[in-house]
Amino acid sequence: MTQSTTGNSRRSFLKTSTAAAATAGTLTGIAQGAWADEKNTIQLALVGCGGRGTGAVTNAFAVDNGPLKLVAMADVFERNLEGSYGRLNAQYADSGKMDVPPERRFVGFDAYRKAMDSLRPGDVVILTTPPAFRWVMYTYAIEKGLNVFMEKPVTVDGPTTRKMLALNEKALEKNLKVGVGLMCRHCEARRELHDRIQDGELGDLVTLRAYRMAGPTGTAATGPKPDGVSELLWQISRFHAFLWLSGGAVSDFLIHNIDESCWMKNAWPVKCVASGGRHYRGDNVDQNFDTYSMEYTFEDGTKLLMNGRTMPGCYQDFSSYAHGTKGLAVISNGGHWPSRARMYRGHEMNDRNLVWSFGQETNNPYVDEWKHLIAAIREDQQYNEVERGCMASLVTSMGRMAAHTGQEITLEQMMNSQQEFAPDIQSLTLDSESPLKADADGMYPIPLPGLEKDREYAS
Repeated sequence: MTQSTTGNSRRSFLKTSTAAAATAGTLTGIAQGAWADEKNTIQLALVGCGGRGTGAVTNAFAVDNGPLKLVAMADVFERNLEGSYGRLNAQYADSGKMDVPPERRFVGFDAYRKAMDSLRPGDVVILTTPPAFRWVMYTYAIEKGLNVFMEKPVTVDGPTTRKMLALNEKALEKNLKVGVGLMCRHCEARRELHDRIQDGELGDLVTLRAYRMAGPTGTAATGPKPDGVSELLWQISRFHAFLWLSGGAVSDFLIHNIDESCWMKNAWPVKCVASGGRHYRGDNVDQNFDTYSMEYTFEDGTKLLMNGRTMPGCYQDFSSYAHGTKGLAVISNGGHWPSRARMYRGHEMNDRNLVWSFGQETNNPYVDEWKHLIAAIREDQQYNEVERGCMASLVTSMGRMAAHTGQEITLEQMMNSQQEFAPDIQSLTLDSESPLKADADGMYPIPLPGLEKDREYAS
């Protein structure tokens, strides 16, 4: 099993190496007697009880290196919380892993605090709310001395990236263990492919390309708000539709392909130009484009081409590739897992040119990222994936901003951007107005490339 390292400080983010940020160290087996009795059970609290949060708990429960127990849950929607609890309890009621009585199921904007208050220092809070709330909740987790698993993306704009990097310095000082849900980095097949590329088996990388081209995905395409419903809560329930909550379809759906490609390159791109558009929108009011085409450039001039689409009836592709002077590598093909990682001589994919294939992939990376985090906690190994998560989130946002403004955007510009989508998010309550308000016709501001050149939409 391997651990993540922290990389360089935010002051040197342009030179942050994905080799350093990749899961690179080695964790030993569990020490004899460590966390062996019930008092040393690692307790979990789930904050954000949607499908990904429920899945994260299931993945954690699959780790077999000491007792884990879910003791608290929180969400702004009672229906989400009770639905998640019901599914988890039906599966794990007899396992001893579920201990979430009604008094530890919390609803509301302050529910995350109550859930974390149910834990002891050193326990784990799972943050799977829309990413807009990540820095707010991470602040409290650090204050409470909690280890953290947080879903990707971890930021949605430049200001929140700066906040997360500053917060993370406090987490590092406290030696908190933090995992970020970019599980492709924990995939055995991709890890071997990465090592082979670094060993020169593909030659010098000259181009990377990635695709996530599918039909309508998540809540990225969203129609008008129903009457009589809180605008804030409705937007949260449709969070892929709104940039302030999720970074939109780009940040939530393209980040894995972008991150795994940058990992193979061992570098972050320094600039991006992009295009995109909205098509056949009907009465949809979300802020997303339906197509995105991004050209990232690394410091050495190498390109990463990223194509995303969420339109029905179109050709579909979900894959990432690396082209080198000696041949072609498939980073992933057909989804996140199994990766189907393999290498070819030349650039034509056929059996005759196949030079390496990982073969059958038995380890689920969604579980392995939990194995690595829990092992680091039990062994007290340095483990913090936040800087790498911030960089992957920022690079993804850089591509999104390039498409939404029609400008070339550099990584430095993105890091220093002043457009914070929800600057007062920490003050929201169930009765608050949304940071993003509809006009008289129920429409929301959308990107206007070439017209709005230094911000992604007009407030």
